Amino acid sequence: MPLPKLPTRMGTVLSTADVAVEADVATVPAPVEVPAARQPAETKATPPAAQPKEPRLAVVKPKGAKKTRLPTARRKLFVLDTNVLLHDSNSLFKFEEHDIFLPMIVLEELDHQKKGMSEVSRNARQVSRFLDGLVGATGDLAQGMALDALGNQEALGSLYFQTSALSSELPIELPMGKADNVILHVVHALQAVYAKRQVILVSKDINMRLKALSLGLEAEDYYNDHVLDDSDLLYDGVMPLPENFWTKHGKDVESWQQGGTTYYRVKGPLCAEFIVNEFVYFEGELPLYAQVKEVSGKSAVLATLRDYSHGKNNVWGITARNREQNFALNLLMNPDCDFVSLLGQAGTGKTLLALAAGLTQTLETKRYNEIIITRATVPVGDDIGFLPGTEEEKMLPWMGALEDNLEVLHLGPGNEMSPGGGGQEWTKNSTMELIRSRIKVKSLSFMRGRTFLNKFLIIDEAQNLTPKQMKTLVTRAGPGTKIVCLGNIAQIDTPYLTEGSSGLTYVVDRFKGWPHAGHITLQRGERSRLADYASETL
Repeated sequence: MPLPKLPTRMGTVLSTADVAVEADVATVPAPVEVPAARQPAETKATPPAAQPKEPRLAVVKPKGAKKTRLPTARRKLFVLDTNVLLHDSNSLFKFEEHDIFLPMIVLEELDHQKKGMSEVSRNARQVSRFLDGLVGATGDLAQGMALDALGNQEALGSLYFQTSALSSELPIELPMGKADNVILHVVHALQAVYAKRQVILVSKDINMRLKALSLGLEAEDYYNDHVLDDSDLLYDGVMPLPENFWTKHGKDVESWQQGGTTYYRVKGPLCAEFIVNEFVYFEGELPLYAQVKEVSGKSAVLATLRDYSHGKNNVWGITARNREQNFALNLLMNPDCDFVSLLGQAGTGKTLLALAAGLTQTLETKRYNEIIITRATVPVGDDIGFLPGTEEEKMLPWMGALEDNLEVLHLGPGNEMSPGGGGQEWTKNSTMELIRSRIKVKSLSFMRGRTFLNKFLIIDEAQNLTPKQMKTLVTRAGPGTKIVCLGNIAQIDTPYLTEGSSGLTYVVDRFKGWPHAGHITLQRGERSRLADYASETL
């Protein structure tokens, strides 16, 4: 079939004759459409029913409706606290069509935080660069600066600096020596200056927001970094199937085997709710434990799992003790799954399963050449100060969980958690040295710029990482590398991080549905009956 003639310029409409296909019924070529601006005045439009359908060039439109600039009176005026800028350096451009006001004391605090190599210092310097670019692009501080001057098209508001003294009398007298109180005075004064506009204080500091609300000022948290409003809505990677699943989905089931795995293609209304790599199970007359491999409309392809609860399928002597652990081991041992995230309370076996899978695939199957373990060094209590030694020696106090799990794995197959097994001595020192030589403990401080090839990377306590730190770590992965994130979002120790804004929550939500990533939330604790009871009652 001859190809149609290419358009001579962008936007040219091809005639029907150019794309006519040889068929039994001949088509009458229609004239080339003339733009409305060039049509003669006496030309009459053909009724819609009589007009032949002509092919038109597809116009690619950006996702979502383009927002327009609101009149100044309808825009909200957000007063940013310093901790918002230090938490997210791009927060200046996250308020869409509304305006931003920066008090002078905020610039003063940014200046105090710009020195150093921490994430906070880097954010302070980046914010200063943004402000310098906006001032250079606009120049008029009194009239406000357009926030889209640097190319951020979503930010349609303006940025205002405090260019004059703002005095006001608060209902409660507060000492002026503290920066937070100065910002509260500014917000109160702006409410009087812009009486017809909504003035809102944005702060990550809970006490700051409480003081503002006590003074009759509007205050909000910075919500742009929140992945979810409620942690209960977080994807858990498992879907229980209803009792009538086979009744509604048992017709026209196709099955086949490939590589020792049985696949089923089922059709029904529930298939549209499946997510790729999600685990589904049905515990009834016809039990089913499977993983979703493909979703297409109202049909889905399910793959059966390997039973890691059986002793013959043990992973470095470890067997799954519950349903979720079996699901987790299927992800950890799957070479096509490049990213795995495991959530769960203390004692659910996150670190033990990840380490056992890493040792098996490093020392036995040789899939990876090294295990790298890292974690956020956030102390639970008071900091003990500087630690001497090399990078690995400094990280050893933070890696108590690694030593504990290695001790469990050394007890041998089938005895990893048996009572009295701790008295068993480890006599194979050469094997012990081989294991330790394949495990490297690295600090987050030296991850930037690195690339890991054929590594099994375990990120422990990932709930204490910000989304930006998590992105820095995950993008270190080179060919053949598998990344495993472990954590419990109920135990966050990093300031200004919540369950909804944690980096672990961020990656679980963003990697959901990717064919090469999987997630499981472990439910049952398997550490001891004492630990289980403490988790429930304390």
